[in-house]
Amino acid sequence: MSKYEIFSRPIKVAGTEFPNRFMVAPMTMGCFWDENGVFNEQTIRYFTERAKGGFGTIVTGAICTDGVVDPYSALGPVPLQIGQPWIDAAKKLTDSIHKEGKKILAQLSLGLGRNYPGLPSPSENVVWGTEDTMSPVLSKEDIKTKIAEMIKTAPMMKEAGFDGIEVHAMHWGYLLDQLGMAYFNRRDDEYGGPVLENRLRAAKEIVEGLHEVCGRDYPVGMRLGLQTFIKGVNKATLTGEGEVGRTLEEGIEIAKLLEKYGYDFLDCDTGTYDSFYYAEPPMYMPQGFMIKLAAKAKKEVSIPLFAGGRMQDYDKAKEALEKGEIDGVTIGRQSLADPYFAEKVMSGEVEKIRPCLGCNLGCFDRLVTKGTYGICAVNPQAARESIDFLKPIENKKKVVVVGGGVAGMEAARTAALRGYDVTLFEASDRLGGHLREAGAHSFKSEVRRLCDWYVRELKDLPNIDIKMEHAPCIKCIEKEAPDAIILATGSVASAPKIPGLEKAVVSLDAINEPEKLGQNIVIVGGGLVGCEIALDEAKKGKKVTIVEALDMIMPTGAPYPNKQMMGDLLDYYNVDILLSHRLTEVTDDGVKVQGPEGEKEIKADTVVSAIGFKPAKSLKEEFAPLGVPIYEIGDATEAATIMKAVWDGYFTANNI
Repeated sequence: MSKYEIFSRPIKVAGTEFPNRFMVAPMTMGCFWDENGVFNEQTIRYFTERAKGGFGTIVTGAICTDGVVDPYSALGPVPLQIGQPWIDAAKKLTDSIHKEGKKILAQLSLGLGRNYPGLPSPSENVVWGTEDTMSPVLSKEDIKTKIAEMIKTAPMMKEAGFDGIEVHAMHWGYLLDQLGMAYFNRRDDEYGGPVLENRLRAAKEIVEGLHEVCGRDYPVGMRLGLQTFIKGVNKATLTGEGEVGRTLEEGIEIAKLLEKYGYDFLDCDTGTYDSFYYAEPPMYMPQGFMIKLAAKAKKEVSIPLFAGGRMQDYDKAKEALEKGEIDGVTIGRQSLADPYFAEKVMSGEVEKIRPCLGCNLGCFDRLVTKGTYGICAVNPQAARESIDFLKPIENKKKVVVVGGGVAGMEAARTAALRGYDVTLFEASDRLGGHLREAGAHSFKSEVRRLCDWYVRELKDLPNIDIKMEHAPCIKCIEKEAPDAIILATGSVASAPKIPGLEKAVVSLDAINEPEKLGQNIVIVGGGLVGCEIALDEAKKGKKVTIVEALDMIMPTGAPYPNKQMMGDLLDYYNVDILLSHRLTEVTDDGVKVQGPEGEKEIKADTVVSAIGFKPAKSLKEEFAPLGVPIYEIGDATEAATIMKAVWDGYFTANNI
């Protein structure tokens, strides 16, 4: 029996038994609807894959039911077409989940509120992401209409085969959450004001109505943010100090009242759009941070409580379950990275888990920032299982991959899984490339785990021959008789012509050999690499200054939650940041920089150059005489992100 057997235990919720303690978090991926506003084949494959992967309960993303009050919705069809075509499409989804012996819940939304422009809020509030754009205000009749729309829609969900409903959502600052917070709800009618029960009146009327039309045994839960961690509009509080939204104490009071009103389970997390790094925690947030918050709430309620938000640390989650601090685990982004996460944990095969990085590059950044469908940085098939599946091979081929970084490893793995014979050349004595440096920081254990996962995956595939410490020449590759060559030769640090720059420690050396760094450090370059070095060194108590030529840190490549949290962390650890300052010289005593007010000198015992990266020298022309197709991928084409490297590797190898 696996030591993680506790995750396999079923749990009774109202009149339904959830098969185990794993729940797929509600995530709206932006690709779940066809042109008629009904679930598409892509959705069915996506959710079914996670049911096959061991998750006992699936929660859909938000389904917005009201096209009367809200002019539009960013999360679903407007209005929801209440009718047989929608039910028929949904039945295909629920039937597919039930064939796997799992449950699926529909998440019904009251609306999005001031999180998006033009949508109504309980009071006139500044729209998230703006400075002075104001939301329209809901009338009392508007609120009642929206509640009625949710209740009217619920029987359709039951008819379609959904096993229950999760109410969206008293979290992330959505409309129901705004109603619940005095900071955003300054109404003077029965739906607002200083009295908490008034601000929760809509939540109470919703659950009463849902139970009336669906029956008391039909599970109804609430997605609840236990604490908001905001100190103002668009402003997070890292520690909770200066909280103006919802304190944990109030969150617990809300949990108690929701149970009293008739909610059958709670699905808990933290944060709002204003504190997005608590809502969508990046790798800088400790795994399992939710447990201590959820445990305090669980002491006060008897209904099942699921905890979500960086909960992929299965050992911490196991301990919390054993102690009764939580009743289940809600997994979102990790279920994108590895849809079989739950099964691998329950069977004890945890070393086979492909880890979520908390990078937010594919899921959050594409959906919220870029307004397109969500994906996963490390799993190119996530939410695209019916589109971007591994292609069966037509003819056996030999593929040579040059470079054992993440792009090369993914290309080798994908080609081998398709059935090709693969030879991988790596010039160094270890696989991983820059993935090694990216995972060296104290707060990036997931990147280290991803590197280890790739190494194990490649070594377990019998049709991959790995040649270490072998920089290939044209004769070496010709000897392999390849049908295709993939060049994943990576990137090197940029070295612009700046006086004295040779005196600086190059960023990769600073990461690999931190003992080279003194107590007073100037880091030139405020991109992702420079900021992460700064954070790691500042956490050791060192004095750190970042010099950045642009007017912001992490100007490209970093999703909003990651950038927001990094800024607050650097401030918390007293890192000095000089924006709009250009390095002019590295001296024996530090650096000279040019800023808006002229030139200044900054003393330092160590200067780190984190100015950026450029592709390594291309080998394409050198190998061209072999006369076979040659593909360049990853940093070899453009120094970028792990997501670009993984996706380049997958799609190149999947289309040879």
